[in-house]
Amino acid sequence: MKNIITSTLIFIAIAGSALANSKQPLLLSLKGDFTQGGLVIGQAAPNTKVAFNGTDLKVSEDGYFVFGFHRDFESNANLTLTNGRQKVEQPLVIRQREYNIERVDGLPPSKVNPMKPEVLARIRKEGAMVGSARAKTSDVKSFMQDFIWPAKGRLSGFYGSQRVLNGDPKRPHYGVDVAAPTGTEVVAPADGIVRLVHEDMFYSGGTLIVDHGFGVSSTFIHLNSIDVKDGQEIKQGEKIATIGATGRATGPHLDWRINWFKSRLDPQLLVPPFTEGNSQKRSDKE
Repeated sequence: MKNIITSTLIFIAIAGSALANSKQPLLLSLKGDFTQGGLVIGQAAPNTKVAFNGTDLKVSEDGYFVFGFHRDFESNANLTLTNGRQKVEQPLVIRQREYNIERVDGLPPSKVNPMKPEVLARIRKEGAMVGSARAKTSDVKSFMQDFIWPAKGRLSGFYGSQRVLNGDPKRPHYGVDVAAPTGTEVVAPADGIVRLVHEDMFYSGGTLIVDHGFGVSSTFIHLNSIDVKDGQEIKQGEKIATIGATGRATGPHLDWRINWFKSRLDPQLLVPPFTEGNSQKRSDKE
């Protein structure tokens, strides 16, 4: 991940302030992408409580915590660290991004919102299943691993892009698409616990959700087959599924998504540059 220099400066500033006041530094490090779609991992001093924009974060026994910025996150955020009577407020500046917006006008209304009531009911039911799976959080810290690409192929879709049909903004694309033939292997980008296996959702077709701990999860959709079961523990690099064109897809590809609870993040910020050897681990998080 990027912004280690920024994180180090934050650490030095807080440490220097703490030493000047004869108090221990509460925030030891922050590493990640301070941008819309970014994921940040921090470490606090022992027994420190951490809140992100007023919401308490899960903190491990050794002080690690994680949070992220959704696609349209505002430009400022705040961390609050509390340990006994000591309290530190750490402001964060979030870089804003520009996304690819495609506008298509003159379409028949039936092509813009064609859903029948029974289809909408199915979509709501499946959405609740996905939300429930993403809400499950474990104590594992697999989110701290150096993520690898889950599939090889050609990048065909990117995080944040959006279509506006007849002036009606549609849901943005929240993942990264890897186009490859049906049956191409999909592997786990990091260790985790399987939280949802569904063979045929309306939009996403074959759908798999993996919990990486502390609210961070991967979602894999349009799958042709799924090789793991709900509740199964999986390891990085292990085959978990194959690429397909199920659900509402125009061709075979993997749509890989990353969430921090309900916040949808950019998977490309967690992996090395996409190349022919995209299954290799990145050497560092810079």
